[in-house]
Amino acid sequence: MVEDRVLIAGAGIAGLTLALTLHEIGVPCVVLESVRELRPLGVGINIQPNAVRELEDLGIGSAEMDEVGIPAREWALVGLNGRDIYSEARGKLAGYNWHQYAVHRGKFHLMLYRKVIERLGADAVKLGHKVSGYRKEADGSVTALAHKADGSTAEFAGSLLFGAEGIHSEVRAQMHPDQPEIHWGGTIMWRGTARSVPIRSGSSFVGLGTSRHRVVFYPISHPDEDGMADINWIAEKTFDDTHDWTKSGWFREVHLADFAHDFSSFVYDWFDLPTLLQQSDVVYENPMIDRDPLPTWVDGPVALLGDAAHPMYPTGSNGASQAIVDARVIGQLMLEHGVNPAMLRAYDEKLCGPVGGLALRNRGAGPFGLLNMVEDRCGGTFDNIDDVIPAAERAEFMLAYQRAAGFARETLNAAPRTIPAGARVEQVTA
Repeated sequence: MVEDRVLIAGAGIAGLTLALTLHEIGVPCVVLESVRELRPLGVGINIQPNAVRELEDLGIGSAEMDEVGIPAREWALVGLNGRDIYSEARGKLAGYNWHQYAVHRGKFHLMLYRKVIERLGADAVKLGHKVSGYRKEADGSVTALAHKADGSTAEFAGSLLFGAEGIHSEVRAQMHPDQPEIHWGGTIMWRGTARSVPIRSGSSFVGLGTSRHRVVFYPISHPDEDGMADINWIAEKTFDDTHDWTKSGWFREVHLADFAHDFSSFVYDWFDLPTLLQQSDVVYENPMIDRDPLPTWVDGPVALLGDAAHPMYPTGSNGASQAIVDARVIGQLMLEHGVNPAMLRAYDEKLCGPVGGLALRNRGAGPFGLLNMVEDRCGGTFDNIDDVIPAAERAEFMLAYQRAAGFARETLNAAPRTIPAGARVEQVTA
């Protein structure tokens, strides 16, 4: 019956991963997406090993991931003086059973969309349908209310509704009408990609500078025959409270002249940021924003996931990874509880509190908190980092973050599959 299907608002990374997961376990679903056409928006993101593991279990392996990105080999923090603060291997080089992938977000997103259409059929994603709210029915089911691109409206009945429409989620707004406004901590990000030769390991994520003034860069493609790759870069600057961040928009196209002068000194014998910036075709500006954690992600037969549930600063490189994990945990709990509000309550209990804490940890600079420690202890200038923060303290700081984000190596490697191979939900509703 139509009422037995699950409704998903939003065809982003969270919504599409959930659709693939529901198909895997035999639960019918439909995805409602506001845009008329999905396009490869965004620049680089990282998919952590805990999420790469889930993608492999969904049948999305290295062949597909290598088409949209490259395995990351190193994560490194470098002070403004060009000296290393911390570095560690990543993915399989660090002993994980899975890679960490640096990918082009838009290409990765469209790859997920193609997989949904291939497996679920062309009608599984209804483009041009913006979910504006929901209605809880007396029988315990839910109706999604949608505005269509042609100006008309439509209603979709289902057993459950998942809001996965991002930080501006209409489902979240109805669930929590008194939620605080979007939070901005003072940082503006300028983002782009440029062709260049990768440095260090050939696939290194490098954070360079201070907590208030830094650049992050890493390759998001395999090198070509000339050794050139697509390098994703993010230049970040923290302003005082008088800066009007609302004018920045989200992925607003800007000119290099608007900000590049603030990073003209980022020149070293091993890296030249101004030259890299000049090689970029398009540059975007984003405010670094999130929302305060919610007390619950659930309202009866309705739940949130991905950025609709837990928008977070990108300082931990795990927003997309957590969205993928959300979807897989939902599938796991459907196998245990069925497709019903009891399953949603179990999901809420398992993830809402811990992931809200992770979002606050990212607001506090996440793994980049090491830069804060360096500034507090020596003003950012040092000859030997061990004299400022001992190696054991740096390693423990990073391990604490990995534990909070769910990708501590030994724990992840030893964990059983989230969804056992071949598992199916025997009773769709209960």
